[in-house]
Amino acid sequence: MTRVSVGSETETAAETQSDEACAVVDSLQMIGSQWRLVVLHDLQGDEKRFNELKRSTGANARTLSRVLDDLGDADLVSRRVEEDAPVATYYTLTEKGTALCPVFDEIEDWADEWL
Repeated sequence: MTRVSVGSETETAAETQSDEACAVVDSLQMIGSQWRLVVLHDLQGDEKRFNELKRSTGANARTLSRVLDDLGDADLVSRRVEEDAPVATYYTLTEKGTALCPVFDEIEDWADEWL
């Protein structure tokens, strides 16, 4: 097996590939559910209210609420509440969530070519 020197430690090439794959797997677990991807994609560039997201994504209220909570916990989406009558809740991508926009562009390019 080929050994690769990494800092003061030595790892096999297979272990290095495994670590890289784990990063991809971990990333996809954070953003990879159908509804998470739909919501993240839908929020690109726009702040939206809950009902706007519900209409534009086609998710039911329970699913959308759960997904928004998950994305908030992952620091991908932020929530802003305006207390005026009527109370309005707005969702937007955080800096971390916005950093995914080029990834969506690359996936779209790939899909245009291969799907």
